[in-house]
Amino acid sequence: MPVPVPEDEQPAPEPQLDRALHAAIGRLSAGFSPMGLAEAWFDWAIHLSVSPARLAELGLAAAAEASGLARLALHAASQQGITTPGDHGLPQDKRFRHASWQRWPFSAYAETLLAAERMLDEATHDIHGASGHHLAMLRFVGRQALDLVAPSNFVATNPEVLERSVSERGFNLLRGAAFAIEDWQRLMAREKPVGADAYVPGKTVALTPGRVVHRTELAEIIHYAPTTAEVEAEPIVIVPAWIMKYYILDLQQQNSLVKHLVDAGFTVFMISWKNPDVRDRDVSFGDYRSQGVLPALSTALRLSGARRAHLVGYCIGGTLLAITAAAMARDLDDRIETLTFLAAQTDFTEAGELKLFVDDSQLAILDDMMAESGVLEGARMSGMFHLLRSNDLIWSRMIRAYLLGERERVTDIAAWSQDATRMPGRMHSEYLRSLYLRNDLAEGRFLVEGRPVSLHDISRPIFAVGTEWDHVAPWRSVFKLHGLTDAEITFVLTNGGHNQGIVAPPSRLDRHYRSATARRQDRHRGPRHWLELATYHEGSWWPLWVDWLRRHGSGRVRPPALTQGDDLGAAPGRYVMQ
Repeated sequence: MPVPVPEDEQPAPEPQLDRALHAAIGRLSAGFSPMGLAEAWFDWAIHLSVSPARLAELGLAAAAEASGLARLALHAASQQGITTPGDHGLPQDKRFRHASWQRWPFSAYAETLLAAERMLDEATHDIHGASGHHLAMLRFVGRQALDLVAPSNFVATNPEVLERSVSERGFNLLRGAAFAIEDWQRLMAREKPVGADAYVPGKTVALTPGRVVHRTELAEIIHYAPTTAEVEAEPIVIVPAWIMKYYILDLQQQNSLVKHLVDAGFTVFMISWKNPDVRDRDVSFGDYRSQGVLPALSTALRLSGARRAHLVGYCIGGTLLAITAAAMARDLDDRIETLTFLAAQTDFTEAGELKLFVDDSQLAILDDMMAESGVLEGARMSGMFHLLRSNDLIWSRMIRAYLLGERERVTDIAAWSQDATRMPGRMHSEYLRSLYLRNDLAEGRFLVEGRPVSLHDISRPIFAVGTEWDHVAPWRSVFKLHGLTDAEITFVLTNGGHNQGIVAPPSRLDRHYRSATARRQDRHRGPRHWLELATYHEGSWWPLWVDWLRRHGSGRVRPPALTQGDDLGAAPGRYVMQ
């Protein structure tokens, strides 16, 4: 007979009503916690209210902005209504660059918005005693509100739209209305946006020939067909992010990183992750290691006959790779030849605006939402990323389509970004809490199989890439790997964002990068010092990486047969279609 558990030791019942209410609030607020925002506002307001000197500074700043707007009006009056707004706008802000914004009163509309943005930034900086996280959250939400009411978003206050409407007699607005209706219908039907359905894995993208040679519950392992008579002895195993689908690295022939590597004489293996559903709600972060990275490495070494492999990780796949490599080093597993990290973070203290979605209040909302569905829907994840660059990814596209009546041509990368995947609830919660919130990996607390791992145990050569305009993995956050391991690190900073910076084929003429190698005996340099000393190069970083991989290999051999694995069908496989 089982021994009864005393009443005071029994676990508290699950607060199902509370969870349901929190999940409903999360759905209404697009996954953002209004309670956390209220807490941030109170923190800011109460500390500002007892900072009279700071209040005086803000008053002077507001007076200076008002004076600047008055000078703009006087200058416009003396120059027949012509002036230039946005002299102090952010460099990536392209909203007011059209020549028509130089005319009065449109220049005043634009400069008033920019002045409000500057005041928002000023009011949410240097508030003594207030949490930096709370100030950043208010700044982010305030920016979103100002972007919503920007004069560029409305017909009457956007001179470019007015000119187009006059010249086309309003037909641009009729086309825009038709586009809006079509897009809404597709959204409700959960169909891809117009133009995105032209890019289908295996037909127009993900075209590099190969075979699926192994499959687990979470991953398919693709072995790509060789195109050279000899190949480098060590295979390359690529661990992509499972936030999106792998074929960002194998788009079309002219911009496929996989094809570039195969044509350069490498044997390449790729992980294609399963798109999880409600049945996978309990899949953990560690399962992606045990059912993805490790089987891929074992399969690549078995089929190639090599003793070691080059391992490559992209985005969250790079974070998982770092954890895997640290665990292997801890356990004296020496099957890694080199490590490459593409826009991958290991220290999350400077993880950018994504950290605004990671505090106890925010995670409670997300956990409760996922407790009902079991997964975080891809549309919600994609929406978070779009909010980080709302001007470029939301408002500018809406203006172009719905006000100017122009359909933007859908590129392969844009179509791929709409092919979102889901996140298992348990994995997503573990990832955010352990890495983003507590920074366990960088601080030596992350557990693999019940024991902590340390990145300092990694001794294999590292090639790491950061991108200048990365809003997902800011390059200074990626750079922090230098302080977490004693391995030799070749660091590359390339122009572009999280995706465009990585998909940088040599055929593109608008690419440049900086590079420098930190050897084990070198003293540590911060990112600012690194920028001063790094070597500038025109062109793509891909050839540099290929040469680096060759230098760290053991020579060339005959390529392994493509069909000696399980041969579960042709690439791109089954999981990528889910």
